[in-house]
Amino acid sequence: MNPLPHHYTVHSHAAAEGSVALSARGLPTLQSAPPAEFGGPGDQWSPETLLMAAVADCFVLTFRAIARASELEWKELDCRAEGKLDRVERITRFVSIQLQADLTLAPGGDPESAQRLLEKAEKACLISNSLDLTVDLHANVKTV
Repeated sequence: MNPLPHHYTVHSHAAAEGSVALSARGLPTLQSAPPAEFGGPGDQWSPETLLMAAVADCFVLTFRAIARASELEWKELDCRAEGKLDRVERITRFVSIQLQADLTLAPGGDPESAQRLLEKAEKACLISNSLDLTVDLHANVKTV
């Protein structure tokens, strides 16, 4: 890992109508639009879905690093992040995130250790730690 602080730059470009183009050096451009809940088309990534994607992705990548350091062998992890958007004190904001993590261990894996590592990953995720909201983890661990 490079020493902190790290800096991340994204550029957005839009006309008066249509999608917003999101770009960053060396990455494919994404098209964004408001979600259907805000009158958008509902068929493109939105700031809201991108935020939930960032939380789910960060959780999985954090778990991967923690599991590697703990020498936990696992097969796959499916994670769903569902954010609750509400109005609090006249400000519309995300107030909570529900993480549903379904982890499949390698044969002979230890479900209790895996559960502890999933909880550790939830607490260590830098994206959700950067948000002012509660995150609830619901995990299922199975062995093949």
